Amino acid sequence: MSQRQVLQGVMALLRPLLLDVVPNIQQTAALALGRLANYNDDLAEAVVKGDILPQLVYSLAEQNRFYKKAAAFVLRAVGKHSPQLAQAIVDCGALDTLVICLEDFDPGVKEAASWALGYIARHNAELSQAVVDAGAIPLLVLCIQEPEIALRRIAASALSDVSKHSPELAQTVVDAGAIAHLAQMILNPDAKLKRQVLSALSQIAKHSVDLAEMVVEAEIFPVVLTCLKDSDEYVKKNAATLIREIARHTPELSQLIVNAGGVAAVIDCVGSCKGNVRLPGIMMLGYVAAHSENLAMAVIISKGVPQLAVCLSEEPEDHIKAAAAWSLGQIGRHTPEHARAVAVANVLPVLLSLYMATESSEDLQVKTKKALKNILQKCTHLPALEPLLHDAPPNILKHIVGQFSKVLPHDSKARRLFVISGGLKKVQEIKAEAGSLLQDYINTINNCYPEEIVRYYSPGYSEALLERVENYQPVL
Repeated sequence: MSQRQVLQGVMALLRPLLLDVVPNIQQTAALALGRLANYNDDLAEAVVKGDILPQLVYSLAEQNRFYKKAAAFVLRAVGKHSPQLAQAIVDCGALDTLVICLEDFDPGVKEAASWALGYIARHNAELSQAVVDAGAIPLLVLCIQEPEIALRRIAASALSDVSKHSPELAQTVVDAGAIAHLAQMILNPDAKLKRQVLSALSQIAKHSVDLAEMVVEAEIFPVVLTCLKDSDEYVKKNAATLIREIARHTPELSQLIVNAGGVAAVIDCVGSCKGNVRLPGIMMLGYVAAHSENLAMAVIISKGVPQLAVCLSEEPEDHIKAAAAWSLGQIGRHTPEHARAVAVANVLPVLLSLYMATESSEDLQVKTKKALKNILQKCTHLPALEPLLHDAPPNILKHIVGQFSKVLPHDSKARRLFVISGGLKKVQEIKAEAGSLLQDYINTINNCYPEEIVRYYSPGYSEALLERVENYQPVL
């Protein structure tokens, strides 16, 4: 007997039990279906194909609270697996009944209905819109004001799932008055509730400047910064994500975060955790720095560069290294002062080695190359550039040599050090195409020195000298 036949047999046995005259048997049958459907999508599909959903939806409106909870659990268990299965729940008319359950006197029924609606909405914008059209949002906003913590968590999670897909869907959540109630719960002692609240506010703020400003106007600063010190890793991560989503939009919003002490708080948070929890904080620093010279300087002053350098060196995951590289590039790209702040943290050799490492992911190579280019084009701090002369490939080398060609003509001390350190000798060893930009840079550097010095450090010069010694006929 195939697995499909077994499933059909099980569904055929359970379906009549949903109609049993004994309420306890109905509930147990519904719970059994829910657990089966929850297990994997094949079992969930069998529930749909067994024509069980219409019966559940009908009973959801008619039966007692215990059955309602069990029926909503089945709908959630089916809907979580895929958009197609969630659509099957919508098609059998479940949304209207679930929304009615949001007004039930029993908090457990409201919770079960919120959970099912959130699982349907999370898949895509169309399913989210169906949840909105069924009238769920104002009732979910009422649920986040209820005394029961579990209900508030699930309702906040459902609002987050609706908000994430588009500005229009997020706006419906805002129009129902969600932001003020969510903002009030940022300091709730329950970590799981805080996670959902911060997530919902992030999903609203990410879409547009207007929505981000509405979240900020609910006076989430500076209270949200306390969440960056929370003992719960997900609270930390979601708080950093919320701050990142606000900072992304405009220099003004980033400045507001700086003024509230947000940059220093995020840097501390990045330093206090590891792995993916660090990621939103790392990116937030890059977004702030990208907006303007002053904001990038705020990140430097708050000691963001050494912390990002640690992430770049320490983190084993390529995507986190790539984010750190991107942020460092955003900090260093503004002026020579910014580039120097990054260069003195010994970041350039690390970026170069990651770019050249064959085991680095393509994204990491792209990000490190771009960061190197951004920083090098502004960097006039020659001691930081010199070690790179010996290791850099041609496409990076031209930027390094270009910086030396800008600085050396105007700095006699730097010219002398360049000779002593072996930099001039290294430049003579570079094979550049005639007429290329790299060759122009080399010519500019060579023109800073007497011809005999340049000749002395050119490859083959010592052999030529020895040959002259051998061929020299002394005058006796």
